[in-house]
Amino acid sequence: MERQPRRRERLRRSISAGKSSKPYTSKQVTVADDNRIKIEELISEESRTTATPMMEQYIEIKAANPDLLLFYRMGDFYELFFDDAVEAARALSITLTKRGQHLGRDIPMCGVPVHAADDYLQKLIAFGFRVAVCEQTEDPAEAKKRGGKSVVRRDVTRLVTAGTLTEEKLLAPGESNFLMALSRVKGEGEAAYGLAWIDISTGVFRLCATSESRLAADIMRVEPRELVVSDALFADQKLRPVFDLLGRAVAPQPAVLFDSATAKDRLSRFFGVATLDGFGRFSRPELSAAAAAVAYVEKTQINERPALGIPEQDGGSGSMFIDPATRTNLELVRTMNGGRDGSLLKAVDRTVTSGGARLLCERLMSPLTDPEHVHRRLDSVGFSSARSVFPQPFAIT
Repeated sequence: MERQPRRRERLRRSISAGKSSKPYTSKQVTVADDNRIKIEELISEESRTTATPMMEQYIEIKAANPDLLLFYRMGDFYELFFDDAVEAARALSITLTKRGQHLGRDIPMCGVPVHAADDYLQKLIAFGFRVAVCEQTEDPAEAKKRGGKSVVRRDVTRLVTAGTLTEEKLLAPGESNFLMALSRVKGEGEAAYGLAWIDISTGVFRLCATSESRLAADIMRVEPRELVVSDALFADQKLRPVFDLLGRAVAPQPAVLFDSATAKDRLSRFFGVATLDGFGRFSRPELSAAAAAVAYVEKTQINERPALGIPEQDGGSGSMFIDPATRTNLELVRTMNGGRDGSLLKAVDRTVTSGGARLLCERLMSPLTDPEHVHRRLDSVGFSSARSVFPQPFAIT
């Protein structure tokens, strides 16, 4: 079993008793870049064979989640080690300490209390990190029966990413939280692109076809919290300016998730139908993006399956083309510094429900250009506002 220093055990007991919600503190350490153990070296065969039983378990779990920070449960704390600890300590402004050595170098370590983990997760997600939460899956007493050096069994129980949040505490009630997938299908002529975006907290699932010239505008009008792309697409230098707009929000994934040849079958299995004919007619790029989005949701939710609505086509061509720079300068929903105060949305938002706030935001981000659709929307608002059953002044709900 892992042994903890007595001082840390006393602190953990005090936290369990509700005396503190802060991460433990110890002597602050610094780690020179040339002395850090990078992920490639950490998961190497030499690293595994020379590790302690606990650290061997940690490395095995980390190898399966190399691009995520690993919250490794130890008693009443989630611990982070190696580069994860360095990055998390810097982002959260918490103490970076050390725990023994591995491969002849100190092991950086930091930790946060389990009962306050959501607060720290929220900060990490805001910085663009993705987190794998690893829990103890057996009672320590059971591990002790297998021998004094046995390690408590652990496994990743949830992957926390910006686009797949479901916890109300981590979500802004008046804002959509879209996960978007981008797909490209090459044909005889110009390559075709497809976008699919999902809000798993509300079940919204939409698709649209786009082109390279409209790609940045169509992505930014949705304002996704996370963009899933294939490794090959992520490496395409022509698309680098688009990905730079989103920074850490871009999540490269294996190309197999975007296979257009199997997209229909994967979507049919997810929705439990024999065919997608009843959902509408979709292009290959749209289906590829939709299947990738669903696959990423399944990957991150692990044993949970969110209830998603059937995919709906969102005709991007029916909305005004606004390039990202113009959208930023117009301050439609955010000001230049990224806040909502001072934006057009903040000035006109008189909605009284979260759903209404999200709808108003979506409509401001995608102004209609089809007169028929504009008049239809105005007619619906006029009809509703004329009914005495609605509160005055009328609010979009």
